[in-house]
Amino acid sequence: MVTFLVILGILVCIILVLVILIQNPKGGGLSSGFSSSNNIMGVQRTGDILEKGTWGLAITIMVIAVLVNISAPKTGAAVKTDSKIQEQIDKTAAPSSIPSFPKAGSSDSTKK
Repeated sequence: MVTFLVILGILVCIILVLVILIQNPKGGGLSSGFSSSNNIMGVQRTGDILEKGTWGLAITIMVIAVLVNISAPKTGAAVKTDSKIQEQIDKTAAPSSIPSFPKAGSSDSTKK
């Protein structure tokens, strides 16, 4: 599942790059070829479609990234594994086994 989402994310990124490269911020690019107002897809319509496609692909990349993060196997500190060190700490940790130290100034070695 994770591999599929990663491959899908890469494909969407490549398509997004191509859609962005088609656009020209000054009204040129793909939309410059449609200068006649009689066309079904005029200059304004082509720009709108490319802009909506860009937003759609960007949102798709974000959703895929969240899905990969959710479906990826959890490793590291998030996984609870009982190690031998942790078991030893749990066995020896008891409130009665804590040694008590004398208070400062109450011992005979400090007074002379």
